[in-house]
Amino acid sequence: MNPDDLRTAAFRRATERAEPWDLAVIGGGATGAGIAVDAAARGHSVVLLEQADFGQGTSSRSTKLVHGGVRYLQQGNVPLVMEALRERGLLARNAPHLVHDLAFVVPNYLWWEAPFYGIGLKVYDLMAGRHGFGASQRLSTEEVLHRIPTLQRDGLRGGVLYHDGQFDDSRLLINLVQTAARLHACVLNHAPVTALARNGDGYLCGLAFRDAETGAEHALRARCVINATGPFCDAVRRMDDPAVEPMIAPSQGVHIVLDRSFLPGDTAIMVPHTRDGRVMFAIPWHGHAVVGTTDTPVDAPDLEPAAFGHEVDFILDTAGDYLARRPSRADILSVFTGIRPLVRSGDASSTAALSRDHTITISKSGLMTVAGGKWTTYRKMAEDAVDHAAVLAHLDERPCRTRVLEIHGSGPAHAAGPDLAVYGTDAEGILALERERPELAEPLHPALPVRGSWIVWAARREMARTLDDALARRTRALFLNVRAALAMAPAAVRLLAAELGRDDAWQQSQLAAFRRLATRFAVPADRGSL
Repeated sequence: MNPDDLRTAAFRRATERAEPWDLAVIGGGATGAGIAVDAAARGHSVVLLEQADFGQGTSSRSTKLVHGGVRYLQQGNVPLVMEALRERGLLARNAPHLVHDLAFVVPNYLWWEAPFYGIGLKVYDLMAGRHGFGASQRLSTEEVLHRIPTLQRDGLRGGVLYHDGQFDDSRLLINLVQTAARLHACVLNHAPVTALARNGDGYLCGLAFRDAETGAEHALRARCVINATGPFCDAVRRMDDPAVEPMIAPSQGVHIVLDRSFLPGDTAIMVPHTRDGRVMFAIPWHGHAVVGTTDTPVDAPDLEPAAFGHEVDFILDTAGDYLARRPSRADILSVFTGIRPLVRSGDASSTAALSRDHTITISKSGLMTVAGGKWTTYRKMAEDAVDHAAVLAHLDERPCRTRVLEIHGSGPAHAAGPDLAVYGTDAEGILALERERPELAEPLHPALPVRGSWIVWAARREMARTLDDALARRTRALFLNVRAALAMAPAAVRLLAAELGRDDAWQQSQLAAFRRLATRFAVPADRGSL
């Protein structure tokens, strides 16, 4: 292992600190990383611990949209929509290398759809105010087909165009972690928390955690412990109180990835009402088409959830109603599944009806839990959480700075091309690697633009520790094309091993684990469960 690598330095800092941290954040997804950024930006000392990799759970498995939520407007949740639209505008300003405008078309096949959805989307425009991405408008049939030539033409009466935001969720998460580190937060991945510690009065005063790479056990002290583990927050709450009632109603959402030929332009499709009452999207993303999502209640969260066969078939059937060429299972390049951390409600008839608002609770021992919410509002969730934590931990009152805080990599699209755009200002560092070692500029597989330099950069600058970290969340290969990801895995693991100082046995172990993981991204065998 390189003694100077970022993770080793972070572990040393976490374990050698003598005085308590102001905040210890459990969970390295959008909420936890956002809290670490906010707290560190205010000058508080903060340590973040993630059980696996940053964003390995829900935060890497979204629909890739930064949006107010048209469906939430239909539900009448105006405050959530307005907050999300405001946050969408702030995020586009603070991370322009990752967040951009995306045009959507709502195709109309019934006479009443154009006026109905047209009026609703005008309201959406008005609510966005100065944070709007563009005005909605009615389109003729010809204009719709010009934007989306692969739509089903029979019965098409035109459509409504509106604008929302698109982003790369995993890349934003990694950049948030880097931002937190730049602000002197201590960030640890592959560091599961194993116990909570109490003082003589019964209040939480720290925690114990394990280095998943070495198995070594460690402890640290903290003035406030924040549970930001998303769908896993009940497990942490049970560490604090084994008898606590669960607060999460886990629901999984599935997306399928198709070849770009199904959606060749730069315009997305929004289906406002499917058979299960959800909105369905088909969006262009990294040279592919992503279609989803479902809303299926599950008994318990899983770090690597898999789709049910009937969910995949539901997406295919719905997409087939709107596309001239019906996609089949053979067309699917990858399937990814995420667990929503929905907060339970006694009167909700389905998970689709549960609110996406966030909730903050504090236990008798002082454990703060932040649950619910959505990617778009992560910054506001973090602001609220740090405000509460500062009071709980008796910290100095300091104003939130994240409304105008540029996120790591913030900058315009790189001149080297769209493939490097998501790296923002880090793109030059990757190009410097390729100038030093020209072989790193070659794609690892012809189906994807992933290059050897990206793997080396992930290990050196982004705390990628496993093949999964590199090919799933740093480069998105596994999410886009599971077969291509498997094919490039041997070359990628060799590069990782050279950077991390690993031997052949480690490489073989990583390859075996990655092949097992890849089955979770493959098409389920039948219409039932896996």
